[in-house]
Amino acid sequence: MSDIKEKLHALCVAYVKGRMQAAEQAIAEAQQAANNDTKSSAGDKYETGREMAQQETNRNLAQLNEANKLMVALNQVSFNGASATVDTGSLVTTNNGDFYIAISAGNLLLDGKNYFAVSPASPIGLKLKGKTGGQEFNLNGKSYSISSVF
Repeated sequence: MSDIKEKLHALCVAYVKGRMQAAEQAIAEAQQAANNDTKSSAGDKYETGREMAQQETNRNLAQLNEANKLMVALNQVSFNGASATVDTGSLVTTNNGDFYIAISAGNLLLDGKNYFAVSPASPIGLKLKGKTGGQEFNLNGKSYSISSVF
């Protein structure tokens, strides 16, 4: 089971790195567009183009910052060992899917099986926290039964 958690952790790291690379590439492209924008006789057009490129850069910098925060959170997740109660780093099996409590990375496919990477601060993460195998809870009108926690 520890092997599965290690692989899920690696998939989460790859997810975050992909987001970081996409943001960095978009920043570079926006910067290049701003640098290539030449001043024409229509000065407003030049200024508008540069402002739009700056806004795009700012949006992508914010996305890069969020991805960096995810990486910091992910680096604090311990995927070794087991706990009887759900906490960050736990792998939880329920009647409605398997959940890896780390960051919100969505659906992860590992060895042909779907896992959901969720943040401990997400609604389902909050419901799961502190629960043990055999316990149940409801979320959005759906009943969940925890069969195991690792």
